Amino acid sequence: MKLPRHNRYDYAPIHQRPVYDWPEGKRLAVTFCNNIEYFAFGAGLGSDSTGAAAPQSQRNYAWRDYGNRVGLWYYLDLLDEFGLPGAHNVNSAVLEECPAIVERLNGRGDEYVGHGRTNSERQDVLWEDDEARLIAECTETVARLTGRRPEGWLGPYIAETGVTLDLLKEAGYRYVMDWALDDQPIWMKTRAGPILSVPYPIELNDSPSLVFRRHTGRQFAEMIVDQFDEMLAQSKKYPLVFALALHPFIIGQPFRLRAFRGAVRHIMAHRDELWITTPGEIARYCETLPKGTVPGS
Repeated sequence: MKLPRHNRYDYAPIHQRPVYDWPEGKRLAVTFCNNIEYFAFGAGLGSDSTGAAAPQSQRNYAWRDYGNRVGLWYYLDLLDEFGLPGAHNVNSAVLEECPAIVERLNGRGDEYVGHGRTNSERQDVLWEDDEARLIAECTETVARLTGRRPEGWLGPYIAETGVTLDLLKEAGYRYVMDWALDDQPIWMKTRAGPILSVPYPIELNDSPSLVFRRHTGRQFAEMIVDQFDEMLAQSKKYPLVFALALHPFIIGQPFRLRAFRGAVRHIMAHRDELWITTPGEIARYCETLPKGTVPGS
């Protein structure tokens, strides 16, 4: 039997890979990735606070808009409180509509990750030319409004077509976070050369956990702590990436933020053992490692 294949990477079990260190001899990299999104009013796609598929209305639009008006600012204050760098998967439309966000993120020196034009649309339903146009428009808008060209990409709804990786590489992107296949970065094949896959979690992610699976804020905080503690122990054998995926209209709700702060405090108690960084810094570091160190190189 021959199944369809993607041909983007080869199988490489983690225990058979070269072992390396992160900067300063650290073995666990920690990244906080926050999604800043913008939606059409009453049209297109958009999640609902109930977790069910629901028509677009003022109710679910306002729930999501809370993130850009309130939740994001609570979250950024928390990053400031702990002295943490931030990485943000940004819809380009949100930067046009909410310029105060650009001012705050630039003031912090945070990283911008391309996240499409809006989460009211998906790119996996587009023809190649239209998808290339979406990537180009997002990239140009982020670069123009922030003064920083995004180097990484996470598709809206983590969706791809069969040529997304090719288009991203051809558009100058260095890394992608759409493939939740590993706890280490790996190099993926494209028709224009390799692009790095940086770990990004589907499960340690407040949207599926808190909205769709209906976990509580404290259950999510327990998930964060359990994931971190186990990965810290496993990192004695392997260099790993602990990544956390957040949305300010979800984690920024005060009752959830209170539990989340406790989980962050737990992680920060181990700060001396960690490389606290961003996906872009991970990509740049992997580019410096000898060929054959990172799978696919």
